[in-house]
Amino acid sequence: MKPTRTSRAWIREHINDPYVQKAKREGYRSRASYKLMEIDDRDRLIKAGGAVVDLGAAPGGWSQLARQRVGRQGKVLAIDLLPMEELEGVTFIQGDFTDHAIRSDLLSRLPDGGADLVLSDLAPNMSGVELYDQARVMELAGLGLEFALLTLKPQGAFLVKVFHGEDFEPFVKSMRESFVTLATRKPAASRDRSPEVYLLGKTPKPDAIEAAKQQVLEDQQTALPDEK
Repeated sequence: MKPTRTSRAWIREHINDPYVQKAKREGYRSRASYKLMEIDDRDRLIKAGGAVVDLGAAPGGWSQLARQRVGRQGKVLAIDLLPMEELEGVTFIQGDFTDHAIRSDLLSRLPDGGADLVLSDLAPNMSGVELYDQARVMELAGLGLEFALLTLKPQGAFLVKVFHGEDFEPFVKSMRESFVTLATRKPAASRDRSPEVYLLGKTPKPDAIEAAKQQVLEDQQTALPDEK
């Protein structure tokens, strides 16, 4: 298929992007590494020896940085529907995060005590229909939030990428109800024209944790086959 004018412009922009060039020079898998790097430098989320879960990890830019910063005593779990080239010290699961069995597998691999940080860069295959795509992004963000509430340590944190749009404010409200503190981050490596922002929730609230557990139980009961 012959490249369109729009696709050619995107390719030129990507090639000339200073963060893309910097990632190549410094050995990072993607420009996204610098988004997490800036946020972590500011908020001190990744702790040496800690446990980090990276949702929507491929090609591995966030997992790569997380692995560097948790050190050899830490643990990084990563998941994506797409394949990801092996990263030393990172446990990767290729699978659909919306699949209950896949989420259960991920949960089973967490260390005792849970995660210090859950990262979510989950995104669907974009259809080009803005309202539909934004709704799918927020649906995945909601699944990430539920997972974080089920797995985070008492002082843990959840960093999630979301897009501005119709479902943005309701999700912000859910985040505010779920964490003691909530902040919005727009790192320099995030392109100005992009509608993406990052929400950072710290210290999950006990009531929100219990509500997430109850929701999981209800979902499991609903999924059980009817008794004959």
